[in-house]
Amino acid sequence: MGNTMGDTGQPRRRVTIREVAERAGVSVATASRALSGNHPVPTSTRTRVLRAARDLDYVANAHARALVGGGRKMAAVVVRQVTSPFYAQVAEGVEAEAADRGWLCVVGATGGDPQREMEFVQLMREEGARLVILVGGVVEDDAYRSRVAHYAQALAASGARLVLCGRPAPDPDIPALVVEFDNEAGARAVTGHLLSAGHRRIVFLGGLPGNTALDARVAGYRAALAEHGVPAAAGRVVDCGLGRAAGLRAMAELLKETREFTAVVAGDDMVAAGALRAIADAGLRVPEDVSVVGYNDIPLAEDFNPPLTTVRTPAEELGRAAVRIALRDPEQASGNHHVLGTHIVVRRSVASPRGA
Repeated sequence: MGNTMGDTGQPRRRVTIREVAERAGVSVATASRALSGNHPVPTSTRTRVLRAARDLDYVANAHARALVGGGRKMAAVVVRQVTSPFYAQVAEGVEAEAADRGWLCVVGATGGDPQREMEFVQLMREEGARLVILVGGVVEDDAYRSRVAHYAQALAASGARLVLCGRPAPDPDIPALVVEFDNEAGARAVTGHLLSAGHRRIVFLGGLPGNTALDARVAGYRAALAEHGVPAAAGRVVDCGLGRAAGLRAMAELLKETREFTAVVAGDDMVAAGALRAIADAGLRVPEDVSVVGYNDIPLAEDFNPPLTTVRTPAEELGRAAVRIALRDPEQASGNHHVLGTHIVVRRSVASPRGA
């Protein structure tokens, strides 16, 4: 058996293998052999069956496969890139928690391409994954909202579950679990740390308008400025996105334009790494000339020069919690939102501004 989705995103009745066989003009046994790939079937016949299955949005029933030994307890984690330390830590947490329970874990990288994400989710439906975990902030537009609603409904209809890890659900009524941390509170706290050291001209480096995680961090930065009586006009957000290269380029350009700032809040630790390099290349020192703070507390942050003050996000625990909570409460289909805390790790990249 399989399942399909209507144009409205609502689940329709399951599509059966008999319907696929009828559409392809073959017997049920032949359709089953063609779909399983475990038996010799003429190429033309297999093509007809696969086309019929695709047209009907047929997905093999994972429960039925398990009865014949084909099902596996499997969690799939989908990230933007596997080279990012943050995404790698989340995936490691998913894998560790899955392994503790005797489950398999599959990791897929999308490069930020929505089409690749959709194809990977569909593949995991076909392979009978019980959990599909989407990780990281996104641009929450209408296309994203529609796409996630489709994922959640389709996975629920096939007995699986969607988990949004580090990103909010676009609609509280969709059958998805949300596990995230408080991006805004972390940014507010680390900006407050700079303000308490005497800084008033603070730049946020690493904005990406529309991205849920970074928008929350910018909001926290602005809230901290307001709480300390710093005029909104004194703040500045540099929209350069994430990554070391983005931080290096944006910081170098900013230093050529102005040096009328004394501290930088980086969108993540890799942006901070690029900023540290650009500041050094400009002949300045951290923290004597410019203070820098990051976000995430990746393992290398304490080895930066100087060691980086940053916000520790529970990346590995985020992955573990995504699996643990989903399996602990499998019956709760919607309205399931869990927020993990963050805290500042103080190292040696912050000092009071000159003359303070």
